Amino acid sequence: MANTFGTDILIQAEDPAAAAKFYVEELGFEITDPNPRMLALHGKHINLFIEPGPPLGSGVLEVTVKNVEQAKRSLVAAGCIIVKDEPDFPRCYVKDPNGLIYNLTE
Repeated sequence: MANTFGTDILIQAEDPAAAAKFYVEELGFEITDPNPRMLALHGKHINLFIEPGPPLGSGVLEVTVKNVEQAKRSLVAAGCIIVKDEPDFPRCYVKDPNGLIYNLTE
Protein backbone atom coordinates (compact mmCIF):
# COMPACT_ATOMS: atom_id res chain seq x y z
CA MET A 1 0.00 0.00 0.00
CA ALA A 2 1.43 3.36 -1.02
CA ASN A 3 1.60 6.17 1.48
CA THR A 4 -0.49 9.23 0.86
CA PHE A 5 -0.09 12.53 2.63
CA GLY A 6 -2.62 15.28 3.12
CA THR A 7 -2.02 18.98 3.45
CA ASP A 8 -3.49 19.30 6.97
CA ILE A 9 -1.40 19.66 10.10
CA LEU A 10 -2.85 19.77 13.62
CA ILE A 11 -1.10 21.14 16.65
CA GLN A 12 -2.20 21.93 20.17
CA ALA A 13 -1.22 25.12 22.00
CA GLU A 14 -2.00 26.47 25.46
CA ASP A 15 -3.10 29.73 23.79
CA PRO A 16 -4.37 28.95 20.27
CA ALA A 17 -4.97 32.61 19.42
CA ALA A 18 -1.38 33.55 20.29
CA ALA A 19 -0.09 30.56 18.33
CA ALA A 20 -2.20 31.57 15.32
CA LYS A 21 -0.88 35.14 15.54
CA PHE A 22 2.67 33.79 15.33
CA TYR A 23 1.93 31.73 12.19
CA VAL A 24 0.12 34.64 10.53
CA GLU A 25 2.82 37.21 11.27
CA GLU A 26 5.91 35.06 10.80
CA LEU A 27 4.95 32.51 8.13
CA GLY A 28 2.16 34.20 6.17
CA PHE A 29 -0.77 31.97 7.10
CA GLU A 30 -4.30 33.36 6.97
CA ILE A 31 -6.92 32.61 9.63
CA THR A 32 -9.91 31.16 7.81
CA ASP A 33 -11.94 30.02 10.83
CA PRO A 34 -11.39 31.70 14.22
CA ASN A 35 -13.31 29.00 16.13
CA PRO A 36 -11.66 28.91 19.60
CA ARG A 37 -12.15 25.11 19.79
CA MET A 38 -10.07 24.67 16.62
CA LEU A 39 -8.58 27.63 14.77
CA ALA A 40 -8.11 27.04 11.05
CA LEU A 41 -5.24 28.66 9.17
CA HIS A 42 -4.44 28.22 5.54
CA GLY A 43 -1.18 28.76 3.69
CA LYS A 44 -0.45 28.34 0.02
CA HIS A 45 0.17 24.59 0.36
CA ILE A 46 -0.56 23.72 4.01
CA ASN A 47 -3.63 23.89 6.23
CA LEU A 48 -2.82 24.33 9.91
CA PHE A 49 -5.34 23.66 12.66
CA ILE A 50 -4.70 24.70 16.26
CA GLU A 51 -6.72 23.35 19.16
CA PRO A 52 -6.34 24.15 22.86
CA GLY A 53 -4.12 21.85 24.89
CA PRO A 54 -0.53 21.04 25.76
CA PRO A 55 1.88 20.76 22.80
CA LEU A 56 1.84 17.26 21.30
CA GLY A 57 5.35 17.29 19.86
CA SER A 58 6.36 17.82 16.28
CA GLY A 59 7.56 16.48 13.01
CA VAL A 60 9.76 18.56 10.74
CA LEU A 61 8.14 20.69 8.08
CA GLU A 62 10.02 22.17 5.17
CA VAL A 63 9.49 25.89 4.66
CA THR A 64 10.99 27.52 1.56
CA VAL A 65 12.00 31.15 2.14
CA LYS A 66 13.68 33.79 -0.03
CA ASN A 67 16.60 34.22 2.38
CA VAL A 68 17.41 31.71 5.15
CA GLU A 69 19.54 34.15 7.17
CA GLN A 70 16.87 36.84 7.14
CA ALA A 71 14.11 34.37 8.03
CA LYS A 72 16.27 32.88 10.81
CA ARG A 73 16.87 36.33 12.37
CA SER A 74 13.18 37.18 12.24
CA LEU A 75 12.10 33.86 13.72
CA VAL A 76 14.67 33.95 16.55
CA ALA A 77 13.48 37.48 17.42
CA ALA A 78 9.93 36.08 17.54
CA GLY A 79 10.89 33.38 20.05
CA CYS A 80 12.17 30.48 17.94
CA ILE A 81 15.20 28.39 18.92
CA ILE A 82 17.80 27.23 16.41
CA VAL A 83 17.92 23.42 16.51
CA LYS A 84 20.51 22.93 13.75
CA ASP A 85 22.14 25.52 11.52
CA GLU A 86 23.78 24.64 8.18
CA PRO A 87 24.70 28.00 6.61
CA ASP A 88 26.80 26.40 3.84
CA PHE A 89 23.75 24.54 2.50
CA PRO A 90 21.89 27.04 3.28
CA ARG A 91 19.49 25.35 5.65
CA CYS A 92 18.38 25.90 9.23
CA TYR A 93 16.14 23.92 11.55
CA VAL A 94 14.15 26.03 14.01
CA LYS A 95 11.77 25.15 16.82
CA ASP A 96 8.99 27.65 17.31
CA PRO A 97 7.38 28.72 20.62
CA ASN A 98 4.65 26.11 20.11
CA GLY A 99 7.00 23.16 19.67
CA LEU A 100 6.77 22.87 15.87
CA ILE A 101 10.10 22.24 14.12
CA TYR A 102 10.73 23.29 10.56
CA ASN A 103 13.57 23.31 8.10
CA LEU A 104 14.11 26.67 6.42
CA THR A 105 15.48 26.33 2.89
CA GLU A 106 15.88 28.65 -0.10
